Amino acid sequence: MAKKRPQTKGKSHVSNGEIPVVGAREPCPCGSGRRYKACHGRAAAHAVTELVQRPFEGLAGEGDWIALRELVPAATVRLTLKESLPDGVPSVTLATVLPMAWPALRRDDGSVLLGLQNDTSSGDLSRDLADTLQRALTAEPGTPVQARRAPAEGPRLQDLLDPAAAFEPVVHTGFEFWIPDSENASPEVAASLERANAAAIPTVKLSGVDGAYWCETPDKNHLRWVMPHPEERLLDALARLHAAGMSSLGEGTRLVGSFRAHGLTVPVWDLPTGVSAEDVEKPAAEFAERLAAALDSEAPLTVEERRARGGLTNRQVTLS
Repeated sequence: MAKKRPQTKGKSHVSNGEIPVVGAREPCPCGSGRRYKACHGRAAAHAVTELVQRPFEGLAGEGDWIALRELVPAATVRLTLKESLPDGVPSVTLATVLPMAWPALRRDDGSVLLGLQNDTSSGDLSRDLADTLQRALTAEPGTPVQARRAPAEGPRLQDLLDPAAAFEPVVHTGFEFWIPDSENASPEVAASLERANAAAIPTVKLSGVDGAYWCETPDKNHLRWVMPHPEERLLDALARLHAAGMSSLGEGTRLVGSFRAHGLTVPVWDLPTGVSAEDVEKPAAEFAERLAAALDSEAPLTVEERRARGGLTNRQVTLS
């Protein structure tokens, strides 16, 4: 049997300041005699695991952050920090996925790639990403950053990134941006690149509206549009348009439901195979005008509109 750890007797000499973090099974530094996880560690654990519904709220391009996290296979965005970059770090780039599913990578030239589509250990994706980013900025060039549990009181992306800087995703056809010099890629990275490219779904970001992404699948094409409006109000507006026969994006297209992702709603349209991203630019812009008018309506939903809303709600899938 494992030896029992001795319990601290009497009162601790810890001051009234912050209680230091120790191992979960260690005696709590406050002097209670209980293990840390059953005493002051409870609050710390709760802070780490509590789910933040909108982790990207307050960042420029919240809808695009969500799209790149959940919907877009291959994309990059140049990030601008509030503070100047450390010496030897020429740039920081957000990437949907990195080779070997690394959370981040400090390249040989000192630049940083931050992966977005990774599993995280807490309920606050923004805090997890900020922790990874900070460690990447000081990592040795040419090394990946490994996953870990972010400190409960650590900074969030909103604390590190410049809110006034533009967030402009560049969507790629594959993951060649991983490797500046493909001839010198390791066999593991080359194999990871091949697998990722084979699984990537062709995707294009629309230029005329925010947060909308066209994608191509073997059976049909789709438009998936991350919208910033409050969910209940947006569903009412979509129901009004659907009941009035005004929710499509042209002949053969159909609003089929929506995703719920990181606190925002993502309506989804089925498109005929022949409808390209360019073909849907104008219909999407026209739909945005109709939606704005429907969002302004304060009238109660009619019977038909309530039925349409129920159908949309039943076809809603939660991604996060």
